[in-house]
Amino acid sequence: MQKNVLEYLEHTADRFPDKLAFSDGEEDFTFSRLLRCAQGLGTALARVTEWHNAPVCVLVQRSAASVAGLLGALYAGCFYVPLDSQMPLPRMEAILTCLDPAALLCPAGLEETAKTLSPRCPILELESAARTPPDPDLLARRRDRVLDIDPAYVIFTSGSTGIPKGIVICHRSVIDFTEWFVSAGGFTQEDVLANQAPFYFDLSVKDIYTALKTGATVHIIPQKLFLFPLPLVRFLEEKRITALAWATSAFHLLAASGALEREAPTHLRTVLLGGEALQAKYLNRWRRALPQVRYVNLYGPTEVTVDCTWYPIERDFADHEAIPIGRPCPNKEIVLLDEQLRPVPPGQPGEICVRGMGLTRGYFGEWDKTRSALIQDPRNPHYPDLLYRTGDLAVMDGDGVLTFLSRRDGQIKHMGYRIELGEIETALTSLPQVEEAVCLFDGERDKILCVYSGEESPQVARQARSLLPRYMVPNLYHWRKALPHNPNGKIDRAALREEFLS
Repeated sequence: MQKNVLEYLEHTADRFPDKLAFSDGEEDFTFSRLLRCAQGLGTALARVTEWHNAPVCVLVQRSAASVAGLLGALYAGCFYVPLDSQMPLPRMEAILTCLDPAALLCPAGLEETAKTLSPRCPILELESAARTPPDPDLLARRRDRVLDIDPAYVIFTSGSTGIPKGIVICHRSVIDFTEWFVSAGGFTQEDVLANQAPFYFDLSVKDIYTALKTGATVHIIPQKLFLFPLPLVRFLEEKRITALAWATSAFHLLAASGALEREAPTHLRTVLLGGEALQAKYLNRWRRALPQVRYVNLYGPTEVTVDCTWYPIERDFADHEAIPIGRPCPNKEIVLLDEQLRPVPPGQPGEICVRGMGLTRGYFGEWDKTRSALIQDPRNPHYPDLLYRTGDLAVMDGDGVLTFLSRRDGQIKHMGYRIELGEIETALTSLPQVEEAVCLFDGERDKILCVYSGEESPQVARQARSLLPRYMVPNLYHWRKALPHNPNGKIDRAALREEFLS
């Protein structure tokens, strides 16, 4: 039985040694080169780390070499922690203080920054360390001590307070997810993926491990192309991209740009989306341009190993309709609980709680946060049986299909009614003038504020009144040329709350 994600790389490198694995436009890694570099890095790291299951920070860029860095940490018997090399220094310092890493891998040119950030731990320059001759005996000794329940990676996300939380994901969870994802997407060695998600974002797990398991090729999209929609579409066509595992926000932006009406990537067959609520009006633009493509809506926080529900889109949706997030992925169960942690009946909203193999091992160094997020399943008092509380609200129909509503803290009481702000946002983004919309609640004044991008128009307020009940219509509207986004591509709601409510 497979117990380490490195087995994917070793098996595929044996089958397809000379096949292109990852390309960033400047450097290509075949599977054999990726294996050799990762083992070299693992050897170099094992010589400077004293214990297994230790965190190794990797300052990642949009590069194929960064993938080798992540895998190198695993070859050392450690786990990797990908960090944005352009992250603000105070945030990076907070993460490193939490981790106290055993080593830090950094690209050439960032050594001084790395020394400033982590003066006490060994610092290895990634490119030169990758040229270390592998030591098979040393690597085997480290490998033998790793269990499938040991961490494979830790990804840091912002907490509700803005303090980063390190989410620990083990080998078994990654293996479990990868086996399902590859099967659900129908991926083979013939596929070519376009990586959109940065490697410090858990969405990139799909690209990395799909390639390692199947022998598919991943082209890393140059950062500059995200500013130029038409050249981005041409990139997808030039590289003969067959599949996209993208953040929903990137999918929306490309649809809103109008580029797909001018040119379309003709080799594309599958698009899998996650990270935010999928808006039907943007989906419909993609489907009109690329009707032959299979679209799948995915849902899941980082704590459940990327995704926990999926919904293959097989029918038409009106622009104002909410698109379901679907049914649980295999080996995962969804339970909707009310505020008293009681299961709710079909048709009633409840908090999404997840049970199954993909659950995080906890938050690194944060026992209190771990205990509040991972709770005993209230249906089972007999033995430890954990549920992850997502903080997201959904409703389940009689057939077991889930529809996302909003964040738990997005539920308000206004004019005597309980309202999900996400429902208002869905209605507003269905309007042709609106690209993105966020609703905020000013509790002191009992007013709903809408901040939107797209076309500045008084029609937005008028049309909102035709879409929503009177008690759900925003009281105030603020137009922005573009809404702020965090590094993961999600709308930065905290920044908007700070701007409009503080």
